Amino acid sequence: MDAAGNDDQTDGARGILSDVTISRSDLATTELPVYPGITLDRITLVTDAELAGRAMAALLAAPAIGFDTESKPTFRKGEVSTGPHLVQLATDERAYLFPVAFAGNHDALRQILSAPTVLKVGFGLGNDRSALRARLGIELNHVLDLGEAMRGPGHRGTVGAKVAVAHYFGQKLHKSKKVGTSNWASTRLSEGQLRYAANDAHVALQIYHAWLRDPARRTDDREVCRAPSNGI
Repeated sequence: MDAAGNDDQTDGARGILSDVTISRSDLATTELPVYPGITLDRITLVTDAELAGRAMAALLAAPAIGFDTESKPTFRKGEVSTGPHLVQLATDERAYLFPVAFAGNHDALRQILSAPTVLKVGFGLGNDRSALRARLGIELNHVLDLGEAMRGPGHRGTVGAKVAVAHYFGQKLHKSKKVGTSNWASTRLSEGQLRYAANDAHVALQIYHAWLRDPARRTDDREVCRAPSNGI
């Protein structure tokens, strides 16, 4: 099905994630339409208390939200990361980007990320728990790492967002390495950074919806989604 939920997969993207393997090299050579992503007008950069309050209300009202973080890369040997520098959270309607440098965002992030009633879904969340605890004193609660939950016997390691987008939507998720390794601690994020960060969170939520509808999903995975979890 496509990003709108229609049954429009290409033959190369069909199949069950536990039964097929789509490698990065396969994606690079497969002709697929580009995943459109969330538009700029649906992205909110949270930079003041009023925006933080609105974002928190919208995110806490959702049963599940997309979740990711970005950190300024480290280049020198032994250099310790000071991230995360940006936290991305998304509902189906909007993506909210919280610069960590703005102290007014910390309480809102603490309430959202620790809420037991809101499921936070994303890919590659293994380091987020310790980083958020160390940097902001935030304890993550009720989190689902889709990369772990969607893996099957046909996959080595975790499933990535690119593979999941190809599988479920028959589309190719474009992720710029240049943007991904840019300065996320900057007080002025570029349009490219805003789109990149917002899509990381928003696409995770769209994949989660598609995964829930997948009849091939394992029974134990369904139980993971139904019950609140303190683990990733």
